[in-house]
Amino acid sequence: MPTPANKTQTERADLTRTRILDAAIGAFSENGLAGARTEQIAEAAQVNKALLYYYFQGKEALYAAALEKVAERVVASGLAVLDSKCSAGERLVHFALNHFDRIHSQRAFQSLMQQELMRLQRGEENALTPLVEKVFRPMMGRLKELLAEGMRSGELIRVDLWQMMYAALGANVFYFLSGPVMGMLRGSDVFARRALRERRKAAVEYLGQAIFCDRRHGARVAARVLASTPMPGSGISNRIEVKAE
Repeated sequence: MPTPANKTQTERADLTRTRILDAAIGAFSENGLAGARTEQIAEAAQVNKALLYYYFQGKEALYAAALEKVAERVVASGLAVLDSKCSAGERLVHFALNHFDRIHSQRAFQSLMQQELMRLQRGEENALTPLVEKVFRPMMGRLKELLAEGMRSGELIRVDLWQMMYAALGANVFYFLSGPVMGMLRGSDVFARRALRERRKAAVEYLGQAIFCDRRHGARVAARVLASTPMPGSGISNRIEVKAE
């Protein structure tokens, strides 16, 4: 059994590793794998470069660990919604809203994922392939189980599982990807806080009418989800301020 001193040393090591990862997430999301410098990451984490390499063997290992860390945080948030104590339909609507809020509030994760998708499309070595198996596949399995449960119970309409998934989550992705163009077409800033608040409300209310067998029940579900989930602040900057403990 570890002594209190050893335990304190272990805790300090964990805090140091977390500071390095948080600094790396900010640096890699802003500058990419090629542009980020380990010297700057070490400085932001308030450690020397030798200590950084003690925890991580190299820049690419640090990048992979940073991507995995931020992905695990996102997935943990999603799983918490999927495992909440309410009907399958309500959990699905809540999950879709969590997805919307994550896209606009966790810009570091979005930036890292976009970088990895581009590397994947170019056929380059990437950190996304192993991450899909380790982190995202378990959450996708839970989501499919949820959809099947909702359809079996008669709460959700019976359609293709993947199509309902695309309907619940795809609109969120399209909104943010098309934002610059839609902003020009509409003559307004679609990323302004008021616009985001209106869009997330409309998205949830739409799901309440589109995927439930009983639309009145769907409307009540949508109202409950919106009332219980305040909109988070937008992730205006990818930079993460790291403070020593």
